[in-house]
Amino acid sequence: MGEAPAFIVDDPQSGFANGLGLKFKGCETAAIIGDRKYVIGPANDESTLATEVQIFDEISGNWVMPTVLGTKPKPGKGLSAVPLNEDRILIIKKGSTSDDCIWFLEVDTEYVRNQKKSLGTEVVAWSKGVLGNSEKPVVISGPSGVGKGTLITMLMKEFPSMFGFSVSHTTRASRNMEKDGVHYHFTDRSVMENEIKDGKFLEFANVHGNLYGTSVEAVEVVADSGKRCILDIDVQGARSVRASSLEAIFIFICPPSMMELENRLRSRGTETEEQIQKRLRNAKAEMEQGKSSGIFDYILYNDNLEQCYEGLKKLLGLDGSAAATQKTSPQGIDLPLDHLVTKIENKILINCGVAELGKAAKNLIVLDVSSLNGGAPGRTRGLNVYAVDSFSDAFAGFNQLS
Repeated sequence: MGEAPAFIVDDPQSGFANGLGLKFKGCETAAIIGDRKYVIGPANDESTLATEVQIFDEISGNWVMPTVLGTKPKPGKGLSAVPLNEDRILIIKKGSTSDDCIWFLEVDTEYVRNQKKSLGTEVVAWSKGVLGNSEKPVVISGPSGVGKGTLITMLMKEFPSMFGFSVSHTTRASRNMEKDGVHYHFTDRSVMENEIKDGKFLEFANVHGNLYGTSVEAVEVVADSGKRCILDIDVQGARSVRASSLEAIFIFICPPSMMELENRLRSRGTETEEQIQKRLRNAKAEMEQGKSSGIFDYILYNDNLEQCYEGLKKLLGLDGSAAATQKTSPQGIDLPLDHLVTKIENKILINCGVAELGKAAKNLIVLDVSSLNGGAPGRTRGLNVYAVDSFSDAFAGFNQLS
């Protein structure tokens, strides 16, 4: 890579002057964490800033080209880079829209550490920042015939705007009338295997020679729509989701007895005796795991369907007396090219449209990063944003909220 590029202080009034972020020649931007400089760029031309990443290790004096995971932000007109703690860097894109202006480059999160160990190389990961939080996904498991499908159907019917299903991935070919992205995400086996290796799947299984699985992105898409994701998966899948970084509510549905479960399976009249016996063996094993494995937060017994459904709603904070309202996301922000960034503890002050010397600042935005959750390979949520009228108001807010 050659000689390290020279530093240019982005603005003496901003956090950049204190080593929070540094701007390089050639439209490169960097942030310092410990003995490392994380450099984002360079641009392919002078009008756009690429989102490639390289690392300069001050101790060894060497450049490191990391494996970059996650969905990269699109190239833009410039960006500000602000280190948060020791594990990630806040990236604010200049001149971008509200749904594309806040990103995180993770450098030492749990996901990054796991991928470093798995891949045996240096790793960084991109994660898109999202204002506000989403409701925790709901994982519902139980043996075949226990009625979990019926319970989920009842829930979706009563609260159609509140819940949604993630679309699973599969490597099998689509069947007649099946649409990609609606019934399944149909993908090549090599692509899915690589994404599984990169930690992009919450759970997966090999069924009759084909891979099936739930991706992190599929769950995030449901949350992006303002709905709460429901995952209807088996105990093994629930175990995988529990081991992932996804924060969810895990509910196991039990029959009142094995005899009652057998009666329900036989009453279907759709399976052979051999199939029924296989389902009963699997159900016995699943019930043992569901009750003793520590995977599930709650266990519901489906002795009476209506009572079980009321119990399910209670666990989800729904009393059924009134239709639930769909949560709305906080209002986004649009950042012009001309903005300065200052960091104080867990608050980021963004000065959009810099005022003239001696005059009041204009368009001051405070970005609160004190309650972040999630992250790569999904979204980083929990961001809070609000506007203030002046620097004095902003710093008063910092003192009050810190």
